[in-house]
Amino acid sequence: MLLTQPVMKAFTTGILFLILCAFAQAQTTNQLLTLDKTIPLTGVEGRIDHMAVDVAGQRLFVAALANNSVEVLDLKTGQLITSITNFGEPQGIAYVPEFGKLFVANGSDGTCRILDGHSFKTLSSLDLGEDADNVRYDKVAKKVYVGYGSGGLAAIDAKTGEKTGDIPLAAHPESFRMDTDSPNLYVNVPEAGQIAVVDREKGEVVATWPLKDARENFPMVLDDANNRLFVGCRKPATVLVYNFHGRVLQNIPIAGDADDLFYDARNKLIYATCGAGSVEIIPQIDVDNYQKMKRVVTSPDARTSLFIPELNLLCVAVPEQKKDEPAQVLVYKTP
Repeated sequence: MLLTQPVMKAFTTGILFLILCAFAQAQTTNQLLTLDKTIPLTGVEGRIDHMAVDVAGQRLFVAALANNSVEVLDLKTGQLITSITNFGEPQGIAYVPEFGKLFVANGSDGTCRILDGHSFKTLSSLDLGEDADNVRYDKVAKKVYVGYGSGGLAAIDAKTGEKTGDIPLAAHPESFRMDTDSPNLYVNVPEAGQIAVVDREKGEVVATWPLKDARENFPMVLDDANNRLFVGCRKPATVLVYNFHGRVLQNIPIAGDADDLFYDARNKLIYATCGAGSVEIIPQIDVDNYQKMKRVVTSPDARTSLFIPELNLLCVAVPEQKKDEPAQVLVYKTP
């Protein structure tokens, strides 16, 4: 069939439009994360766990679990400030700027050590029992929560450093997050195959959501402005999107071994760091719809990270690969 000149012109214009759209999409994908700097962690061996930040001072705190140390990095200069030693498998970590304190949860001895955030001298140490893990700070109540043991959250007064309560759970807690608009705290409890909903004011579990189509729910994050909860699972490797009533709205496949998950509210993006060697980026179309992931390649076992929205940074911890490939932190700029 012969095409007339107007039809041919329209056809050519359409093809050109599609090419330009594809190019623009590729450019957008490449700009989602831009590597800003690489900070070496010389002498740090083995597994690296979670991180915390002093935003005002632009200091990054890295829990080097297998190294029994906390590495303090300068995000401005990309240099090591100091290495704080003699921990017992540090896992969770939180910096509380109001009181200038650093809270470090230790897996091997089950303690939460409280340090001065500038001199790094130990102020006190709380014995929580065993396997002290994730740490979160409640800015409103001025409390630090630490997950530990075979099923518990310890509440600590951030100012005095005193333990003020315990919240029992069905099994060991992994990541947990606090809703800013309600007393609810959501907890991943993978060994029990559930998400526990805790009322912080009552200090008790008020609901549980059994996982049906996935297991090993480790990382989680909230979009509390839109009442959405994102949960990373390892079997199968996926991100589950929940509403605040416990209903799964979408299931998004990701790479394996996810250990940290963050929501970028400004850019409507979810970041999942995976030990398979990538950051998975999931655009939020609207509160009920999420695109298939885009991927930024990192390094094997680089599964822990910290998103710092105030600085537009995503920091990814990379453990030592070989003797000539030391541990490092990859610092990415977000859009």
